[in-house]
Amino acid sequence: MRNHATILLSAITMGAGFSSGSVHSQPLLPDFGAATFEPGTQIDNPYFPLDYEGTRVFEGETEENGETATERFELTVTGPGRKILGVQTTAQRDRSFEDGLLVEDTFDYFAQDTGGTVWYFGEDVTNYEYDEEGNLIGTNDESAWIAGENLANSGGEPAQPGWIMPALPTALTDGLTYFQEFAPDDEAVDVGEHILPLTEISVEAGEFSDVLRVLDTSPLEPDARDLKYYAPGIGLVAEDEGVNLDLEEPELRFELVSSTEEPVSVPEPETLTLMATGLIGLFAAHRRRRSSEGKSI
Repeated sequence: MRNHATILLSAITMGAGFSSGSVHSQPLLPDFGAATFEPGTQIDNPYFPLDYEGTRVFEGETEENGETATERFELTVTGPGRKILGVQTTAQRDRSFEDGLLVEDTFDYFAQDTGGTVWYFGEDVTNYEYDEEGNLIGTNDESAWIAGENLANSGGEPAQPGWIMPALPTALTDGLTYFQEFAPDDEAVDVGEHILPLTEISVEAGEFSDVLRVLDTSPLEPDARDLKYYAPGIGLVAEDEGVNLDLEEPELRFELVSSTEEPVSVPEPETLTLMATGLIGLFAAHRRRRSSEGKSI
């Protein structure tokens, strides 16, 4: 399995690029050593803000053997995460479900530098395996990696953090291509490519404009292409998995369908279904309520 990493590094050395089918560019390996981080910096990049509360729910449906299966993932900012390479990160929990069964529970670690770029520092992963009857039979940590460490091969090169969302205006560069993670020995080498112009999108949670599309690929899986949609002030609102070379005909689409928020004065979580105006009104109302109660926003 480590042969994949050798092939990847050879390709980079030779200047091989990765393409969406129209834009050819070699992925940038972000220079972490040149970045500056300050303790307590809030992640407020317009296209990747992690200052929300509660849980965002995304759903999609697949057809298999004539039957419809529901898939879902949930994103929750859990607060301070690991301190990695001397940087205090923020943790976002990502839980994936298939027909109600938890199949993956991940903690992703992010931090924003002083220029506004959000970096990805790694992930702790628990994958759940089930038998045909839905009984849990085991777990594993496949795809886990942490910047500065090498989880798969103690003799390999330490993993390096990558960008998950560059700062403006860099983020609005068509064809901008960079490593989101760089841990070849752990087979974590996802690449992001920005697709412009900005667009509009309508999902169950609302309608959004000035949406940035980011194509996720990996040199280890050249035929796998996922297109993610990021709305300003919100972040991820949809994801198309398995798009073709024209970035169309996804095998599965996930859409933001709702947000659950933990109220200040009520111990039990309430579920808020977001209407066509989208999430911005909800977050603004939440901030106003917090402010009126004399609490920090």
